[in-house]
Amino acid sequence: MLILTRKSDESVILGDDIIVKVLGVRGDQVSLGFSAPPEMSINRKEIYEAILASNKEAAEKTNESLDALRGLFS
Repeated sequence: MLILTRKSDESVILGDDIIVKVLGVRGDQVSLGFSAPPEMSINRKEIYEAILASNKEAAEKTNESLDALRGLFS
């Protein structure tokens, strides 16, 4: 893990086209700004994990539906 110290208005560049800028620090909260290509999604970790869980649940339901259809034609 790379650990960096940044102050307000300082940035970090990821790859060639992603910029993370420290917008401000208040107490134990840090405000970050992200500049990235529009095709790249940026989510908080808890939202990303919820999306993965939802996708997994949808895939399982699709498999159940396919199994049920196969049973009709067997």
